Amino acid sequence: MEDPSSAAILSSLKTSSSVPQTLTEKIVQQHSLGLPKDKFVKSGDYVTLSPYRCMTHDNSWPVATKFLSIGADKINDKNQIVMTLDHDVQNKTEPNLKKYRLIEEFAKKQGVVFYPAGRGIGHQIMVEEGYAWPGTLAVASDSHSNMYGGVGCLGTPVVRTDAASIWATSKTWWQIPPICKVTFTGTLPHGVTGKDVIVALCGLFGNDEVLNHAIEFTGSEESMKSLAIDDRLAIANMTTEWGALTGLFPIDETLQRWLRYKATEAALCNESSESKTRSQFNHKRLDDLFANQISADRGAPYSKYLYLDLTTLSPYVSGPNSVKIATPLHNLASQNIKIDKAYLVSCTNSRASDLAAAANVFRDAARNNGGNTPRIADGVNFYIAAASSLEQAAAEASGDWEILLEAGAQPLPAGCGPCIGLGTGLLEPGEVGISASNRNFKGRMGSTEAKAYLASPEVVAASALRGKIAGPGRYEQPQGWSGVIRGEGDGVKEEERMITREEALEKVISQLDDMIMLGEQEVRGSEDVTEENGSMTEVLPGFPERVEGEIVFCDADNINTDGIYPGKYTYLDDVTKEKMAEVCMSNYDKTFTSTAREGDILVAGFNFGCGSSREQAATAILAKRIPLVIAGSFGNIFSRNSINNALMGVEVPRLVHRLRETFSGAKPIGSQQDITEPSQNRQSLDSPPPATQAVPPQEKLLTRRTGWKLVWDVRRSRVDVQEGENGPKWSQKVGELPPNVQEIIARGGLEKWVKKQIESST
Repeated sequence: MEDPSSAAILSSLKTSSSVPQTLTEKIVQQHSLGLPKDKFVKSGDYVTLSPYRCMTHDNSWPVATKFLSIGADKINDKNQIVMTLDHDVQNKTEPNLKKYRLIEEFAKKQGVVFYPAGRGIGHQIMVEEGYAWPGTLAVASDSHSNMYGGVGCLGTPVVRTDAASIWATSKTWWQIPPICKVTFTGTLPHGVTGKDVIVALCGLFGNDEVLNHAIEFTGSEESMKSLAIDDRLAIANMTTEWGALTGLFPIDETLQRWLRYKATEAALCNESSESKTRSQFNHKRLDDLFANQISADRGAPYSKYLYLDLTTLSPYVSGPNSVKIATPLHNLASQNIKIDKAYLVSCTNSRASDLAAAANVFRDAARNNGGNTPRIADGVNFYIAAASSLEQAAAEASGDWEILLEAGAQPLPAGCGPCIGLGTGLLEPGEVGISASNRNFKGRMGSTEAKAYLASPEVVAASALRGKIAGPGRYEQPQGWSGVIRGEGDGVKEEERMITREEALEKVISQLDDMIMLGEQEVRGSEDVTEENGSMTEVLPGFPERVEGEIVFCDADNINTDGIYPGKYTYLDDVTKEKMAEVCMSNYDKTFTSTAREGDILVAGFNFGCGSSREQAATAILAKRIPLVIAGSFGNIFSRNSINNALMGVEVPRLVHRLRETFSGAKPIGSQQDITEPSQNRQSLDSPPPATQAVPPQEKLLTRRTGWKLVWDVRRSRVDVQEGENGPKWSQKVGELPPNVQEIIARGGLEKWVKKQIESST
């Protein structure tokens, strides 16, 4: 190379012993066990993790029964575990109170941190008490663990069986997802909130862009300063609904200021306070954190790059019944959509700042009402529940709580409540609700015949006040505004991009690496061993070589875990297998239970099993005696639950397309992204992730007996499909089911497999 300085830079890049890593990879690196020397983890790697913290909530007792059933009796690291009671706190029945007592007694016996019912939602407690610590990795047996990313803590969900394993061994497994970098440009306008950001992202990037990805949010100092910590928590929380497994913000100046405030507050708090923050937040610990602060390396590779110009954003509303229908508020406000119920609840948006934003709507209206707080509209019920007792105390001290009560709001205890469809105030058939929570899919907050919208706290309050979807009038659209600016890349125009010589060389090297990797893949691909050459999957004793049955087809994408197993049964511990079978898929289609038969093979669309982390979504299908589920694709958490609970699953997109072409008149499509959402989402079954809803317009049956036969040949990694008695027959290669996964399924699931391992070791 003629330029000696360039040659020196290139040489240093080639010989560097370090590997550029994303922030996600760096955090995972610190929590990984048994890595080879000089191993730098990267996206796609399977790792054994020891999380900094593991939180369980109302499902702590089911986790405890799994923990005890595998032969464990003592939690391996009591400082790693946090237990909270938050989901069904309004339920005063003896069975629920007994379960709560059992959880509390177990926690005290094990010596772990425990927060009783009424103290708050587990995710909020994890943040406000400092268990979700910046630069660490924390997990919880709940799908909204992503929220911890708002304070720079890599949060991701685990399922109950995983939680039991962590209790017993302090470890679990994880595959590092593909990582997407989302760059914010501009600044958030007045009257626009973090909730508007994530609602817009879910709708504007609604074609699987971040499905099963880890997300890292970044931007200029100015852009990031416009997003307060509470805004970041709301955004990170709903990355679950966007389809991601994590949503991580950097440890920047905004977070540092918040942490310093928390440390000062903790130092001044009374010893008798409910909070335990004094031991978590202190300035000495923060000095150490900031002195050893981690961030993504320059040049770290990401699988995708997206950007959003905050300056061009306006208030957004999600729905009805879908997070992927995101509409500017001013469009819906003009439609005079009357509401019956409004909700300011959940871990997403019911902190003190959210309650203040809602209270200010009524304060502003009081100025035109002789100084008197106006009442909510006739016929509207407005429910409020703080994210925690500490957040409620802060709202009470500021007068915001009292303003909302004066306006007619009905207080609920700090907890999940209506957000998960439990307790007071659920939506009735035909009703319309608007909520500051995180999910609005069909049946989530009550009746499957109701409509639910999502919005910011101030829009929820304004809607309650006016009796229809409305805003507080704080946002002013900029002159010349022509729409939200967003897209792929980092949002910097090429003609405005400033790039250093080193960055240019890094870019060239990255491109060369990609070319080499592509060439290697092509070479390897040409050497693949075909079935004719004798390539077979080893089938372990006890695992079936073939699974066959008639196809029963549920023709929809994004059938979520609420659709598979209704939330109202999730925290009942005495549900029989017969009852589970009866209610299986009932939120999706009430006729499923009479249509599907024992031994059928269930086939569904794309992203099957997205949504919450409830294991019953898998076990209910097994209770229905359906041994195999085939889908265009699966939600990540459902796939994990299926393996852990011995339900077999195979992805066969071609089969979904053929079924739709045959029974729904749908033309074959090249990818999931070509599917369009039904008008106004009238048939939506949507859940968190962003895969487009594919309920074909000609569809008459949600669940259909097809008369088609399918055989899954495990040894040959192949499915054979007979399209009806006289129809065509075809075969398709599918992913190999490795022997280690076979062993877990053959044992009856991970719980029984771990138990066997413990027995063998003793």
